Amino acid sequence: MHLHHVQIACPTGGEDVARQFFVQALGMTEVEKPPALAARGGVWFRAFDTAGSVTAEIHVSTEEPFTPARRAHPALVLESREALETTRSRLVDLGFEVDDTERHTFDGYERLHCRDGHGNRVELLAEAPSAR
Repeated sequence: MHLHHVQIACPTGGEDVARQFFVQALGMTEVEKPPALAARGGVWFRAFDTAGSVTAEIHVSTEEPFTPARRAHPALVLESREALETTRSRLVDLGFEVDDTERHTFDGYERLHCRDGHGNRVELLAEAPSAR
């Protein structure tokens, strides 16, 4: 068994805000939804490794009424602490909320929590230098 994707929500019409977060800030790639699902709205994103294999997939669906996921969240592992810092800087530069208060509370990793433009929580992790 392995995880195929994680689904989060946004309000109807919130796809562009999701694109800014997942593409511009996190560096994921938008992928086309299957035709049978495209009419429902929403948008899908994938991350790939250097060989082109999918390493993460996030589906953003629309829902009304919308309530952001304040506690539940996807957790994405970045390839290095440097990548974590670069991504953190992009998030801040684009105006997204970043929380470093739990930076060293998960053994073997450095991490941060952030919020997409709709208030959904997302965790970003990288192996701590001492864990390698």
